Amino acid sequence: MHAGPKNLITDVAGLKVGNAQDEVLKSGSTVVLGDTPFTASVHVMGGAPGTRETDLLAPDKSVAAVDALVLSGGSAYGLDACSGVVDGLRAMGRGFKVGRATIPLVPGAILFDLLNGGDKDWTDNPYRDLGSRALHDASDHFDLGSIGAGTGALTAMVKGGLGSASLVLDDGTTVGALVASNPVGAVTTPGDRHFYAAPFEINGEFGGLGSDPASGLGLNLESRKIAAMSMRENTTIAIIATDATLTKAECQRVAVAAHDGIGRATVPAHMPQDGDLVFALSTDAGPAGNVGLIGHAAALCLARAIARAAFEATPAPGDLLPCWRTLNA
Repeated sequence: MHAGPKNLITDVAGLKVGNAQDEVLKSGSTVVLGDTPFTASVHVMGGAPGTRETDLLAPDKSVAAVDALVLSGGSAYGLDACSGVVDGLRAMGRGFKVGRATIPLVPGAILFDLLNGGDKDWTDNPYRDLGSRALHDASDHFDLGSIGAGTGALTAMVKGGLGSASLVLDDGTTVGALVASNPVGAVTTPGDRHFYAAPFEINGEFGGLGSDPASGLGLNLESRKIAAMSMRENTTIAIIATDATLTKAECQRVAVAAHDGIGRATVPAHMPQDGDLVFALSTDAGPAGNVGLIGHAAALCLARAIARAAFEATPAPGDLLPCWRTLNA
């Protein structure tokens, strides 16, 4: 296995990612769009998820494919980003056809960033517009860090953000991950220098500093975020993609396996106050996939993407937490 040419989820051919954000709001939205509808499923392991239309993705439900997936800040308000994407897709003539009606199918998930220092005193919910803007921004190249759904994301000790990574398997299958990392837990070990995901790093993609040589990690659960916000509403939300042909049930198994990547990169993970969720999609462009190997690669990609999210985060006025880059300049 090796990293894909862009080291992004869009190394999976036929996918685009769009981002929109508001720096004053300190929040944003992200959309993953395919050239054609794709097979998808989902698995939730956090205790406080916020979702839209995820029931459609259960293997026993009749919907065979969806048009896009959305990750957004904004807690429950952020679910309206899906509506902006639905509006845009309908205008493009994309969606499920029922007689003369066209219904774009756009599941989504949100993270909590309402107390991160941004101005949330809006009159009209801004997330529908952010979803629409993200859709129109969709491209196979995109930035990481403080952008899209990761704009206002915070880990326990440093700013989180939007991250991505990819792998190409020996049989040519491509697997990619996209994540908005905003967990209860820390992605850096005590001292803020090393990443928990360091053993899985490729080509210095998040600093190349290696693993923390200390032992007894995980015993110190210090959190600047809890001290700054006096609460624990959080969440890591992610999308795994592959070009191998998978059924909905197989996509669900990949989503389950990918959660290992959250546990490898975030300590602690899957807390009652997290809404940790992973979508997994297949563009069905290649031969039937090796589900076990794809799930393993998905976990590796997701761990790396979480570290890249914090590594690429950038400072902004009013931030509650420092960036990794600022602490390690």
